[in-house]
Amino acid sequence: MSARVHATAMVDPTAILGGDVEIGPYCMIGPDVIIGARTRLIAHVFIERCVTLGADNVIYPYAVLGTPAQDTSYKGEPTRLIVGDRNTIREHASLHRGTVRGRNETRVGDDNFLMAQSHVAHDCIVGNKVTLAHGATLGGHVVVDDFVIMGGLSAMHQFGRIGRGAFVGGLAAVVEDVIPYGSVFGNHAHLGGLNVIGLKRRGYSKQQLLRLRAGVNGLFDGKGTFQERVAQAVHDYVDLAEMQEILAFIQADSKRPICRPAKS
Repeated sequence: MSARVHATAMVDPTAILGGDVEIGPYCMIGPDVIIGARTRLIAHVFIERCVTLGADNVIYPYAVLGTPAQDTSYKGEPTRLIVGDRNTIREHASLHRGTVRGRNETRVGDDNFLMAQSHVAHDCIVGNKVTLAHGATLGGHVVVDDFVIMGGLSAMHQFGRIGRGAFVGGLAAVVEDVIPYGSVFGNHAHLGGLNVIGLKRRGYSKQQLLRLRAGVNGLFDGKGTFQERVAQAVHDYVDLAEMQEILAFIQADSKRPICRPAKS
């Protein structure tokens, strides 16, 4: 079935609309935009330019996609925003294109829920099944892995990383990398432990949770230096995939330190 475009919508002639796409009232679609099959723009959606949207997305009124990076280094170069499939993007959410100084693109994966007034800045990479609650904000160059939940009005500093399955509490100001499966709170945010609720929802047993918790506690509150504890944990938890994921995250190159528990 061909795309259905409301009479009040404005669609640039270079835009490519997939089958069964719906463009609602007063939407504006600019040049070099690709919209995948069955994606719905409900009304008043603004897509400026250089955006690729996958299939089965739903975008609500006053969302803004593909506008220029809010970065003084950006001088109008041809960068891009790429959004995958089955995403829900709610009212007043904003997603910006990348920069040539960064990745040249901002990328959002599949099955994400971006609530009202959430923001994905230039050069971010957002994985799959991520939830950005109302007003959650990602600074430029942030990487958010799969299954992350960011609470309302929380924010992640530029160049930060949030590991897979982590939880960021509402109003948290995160200026350090969040380990996979971690749970952080506060301003500035500190590590409060594991995202136990998220792990349980994904089928982790009590025994798995207890062992993973013991490993994380040993990392941040054990004998020796932090680097020594990391090295020891690599050997002690060789059979625990989640712990190895956390250790690899810690050892990866990053512009930010690791978020740790609050000092007592």
